[in-house]
Amino acid sequence: MSPPKLGSISPLVPAGEDLEASIAFYEQKLGFTTIHREGDPLRLAIVQRDTAMIYLCKNGYQNLGSPTSLRLQVTGIEQLYAEYQAKDETIIHPDGSLEQKPWGSKEFMVFDPAGCCLTFFEMPY
Repeated sequence: MSPPKLGSISPLVPAGEDLEASIAFYEQKLGFTTIHREGDPLRLAIVQRDTAMIYLCKNGYQNLGSPTSLRLQVTGIEQLYAEYQAKDETIIHPDGSLEQKPWGSKEFMVFDPAGCCLTFFEMPY
């Protein structure tokens, strides 16, 4: 029998009261596609890019979203960084430009409209 193997993680991210604005940010700025919308009024959306899937939930409690931080592993980080800069260079956090970190990864940071920190990273191996 094979040992258990964890798969990808799909976080539930508080997206503030304006879920449409969060969906637009993930689609237009980060290149995700909305694969599911739920509720009338809208209360949940699932966005996906490649194998990364994020559940965006409507939540007016901004303090809940502000400490949320996700790390997304990437292949081709320079190309992704250039893509995001070309779309809107202001989405890159001023203190989160692409750089090699002492722990080995190359990474950059983006904050979504509800304050969630998305760190995109690539490991050298």
